[in-house]
Amino acid sequence: MNKLIGRVLATEKTPTTMDKFNFWTDANLQLHAFDIVKVEHIDKSFTFGVIENISHITDAQSFLTNFISSDFGDVEIDEPTLRVGMNYAEAKVSFNSKNLYTPVHNNAKFYLASAEEITMALGLDKIQNPLVCGSLKMYEGTKDEVTLPVKLNSKFILGPEGAHLNISGISGLASKTSYAMFLMKAIQDQYLSSADSNDSVAFVIFNVKGCDLMAIDRLNDFQQDIPNAKEETLVEYKNLGLSPEPFKNVKYFIPYYDSNSAKHSTYLPKSDIERYLEDGQLKKYKYVYSNDKESIEMMFSNIDDPAQTMESIISKIIDEDDPDFKGLSTWTDFLDKVTENSQKGSGQKGSNDISVLSWRKFKRIVRKAIQDEMFANRVVPEKNECRLADELKKISKNDVVVIDVAKLPEDKQAFVFGDAVRTIYNLKLGEYDAETNVAPPSRIIVFIDELNKYASKDVPKTSPILRELLDVTERGRSLGVVLFGAEQFRSAIHDRVTGNCATHAYGRTNSIETSTKNYGSLPNTYKNMLTRLEQGDYLIQNPVFRSLLKIRFPKPIYKQFK
Repeated sequence: MNKLIGRVLATEKTPTTMDKFNFWTDANLQLHAFDIVKVEHIDKSFTFGVIENISHITDAQSFLTNFISSDFGDVEIDEPTLRVGMNYAEAKVSFNSKNLYTPVHNNAKFYLASAEEITMALGLDKIQNPLVCGSLKMYEGTKDEVTLPVKLNSKFILGPEGAHLNISGISGLASKTSYAMFLMKAIQDQYLSSADSNDSVAFVIFNVKGCDLMAIDRLNDFQQDIPNAKEETLVEYKNLGLSPEPFKNVKYFIPYYDSNSAKHSTYLPKSDIERYLEDGQLKKYKYVYSNDKESIEMMFSNIDDPAQTMESIISKIIDEDDPDFKGLSTWTDFLDKVTENSQKGSGQKGSNDISVLSWRKFKRIVRKAIQDEMFANRVVPEKNECRLADELKKISKNDVVVIDVAKLPEDKQAFVFGDAVRTIYNLKLGEYDAETNVAPPSRIIVFIDELNKYASKDVPKTSPILRELLDVTERGRSLGVVLFGAEQFRSAIHDRVTGNCATHAYGRTNSIETSTKNYGSLPNTYKNMLTRLEQGDYLIQNPVFRSLLKIRFPKPIYKQFK
């Protein structure tokens, strides 16, 4: 039996509408934004609403009335005049059991909804291809509390109906990486148990902070966490229908470095590197001039090039018939040729009518980068070395590839990220089909944190990485390339990137961010909630949900580096 909690309010100035209504309720009843309520409607139907705001009013005409009632401001006395007060809530219509969306009537009875009714009201009862994305609580903190798993249609996050996920929130408290990893864990669980041989998925994950994602195939020991955290987390995963195990089929790729050198290219401890090498899980990636010169443009992703002189130089380098760069085989030869073009007489034109100053700018940008050990003359597979692009071409179903770029400077991070995204995109376009061991899965998910580095509104329009990301978000859905991107401030990201994401996750942020136009569609109450969300809480927006949902997700199941 549903619990009766109040009645509908409809006044001359505040009528009920097809979309909204108000209701009064007991002043001490605990309700929260996002709670679902049920109201009786015509033709024995029920309308369900999502609470957006709750207010408390009295019969006092003004603040001064209350002040006078307290003997002109005596804080010690109780008011001699009893003030009639009540709570009223504003709710947004989400569903009617008989599709009758005429306004609900004044004084109609209001109830708390059951778990089944909440599921129906939010549209969670008819989800096809269900993929768990967290859990929600209704009437939290009361004896009527309800906890439900939340599932979305996987075809609206992985394609072909819709694709791409954008996660935003301030650093640390928003747990953006943890939520993306939770979703990918749910996706891998689903596909590992799937009998559909025509539908498969793989993951390419960039580790951009410390060792965060460099042990995702090892179980979290919860050593430095709160008591009983492990047991509680395992129960949460079980309740959500997920396996209590970390990621499977994981391979790690770190930038090449000389094992005898004191300088390392990764934050991963030496003991972990040796363990991964023994297990055949880790390789050190290199870039070879003859194969990777076309990716040099990725180093210029944040360089303004209004006259396209840098682009002209890169085109000249890539041109197989160009007399200056034809026949070069090493990065040293390449740098020597660039140096030669940048040393011609002052004021003269360099090769192919490109000014000497442009050559010098080009040299300044690439010289420091390609002196790194990662830019090598050859690859020695026997020493666990590889070209990253060659490994990505061989990615297959259920593979999880973790590419470590955390210790690289920004220009080299951009180079690695841009080269990898281009390789994946071309792989799904079929450009490598003629090569051996190429059998890509039907979908490849690419996850990158700090998306603002490559797709912000401030990135030059000529940026090759921005061009690749726009291709992925606008056309990747049909190819099976899916972007999971995370950033601190959603308002900073290029509109065409966020606009093409079917799913949005809003984590904790600040009031300056919520005041931007990117949050204009959210009610003020929800905007205020975003400034005080707890770690592990997200507001989720997806085409299959009838309204924005506040969800929680459990702690990571994989090892955490402290």
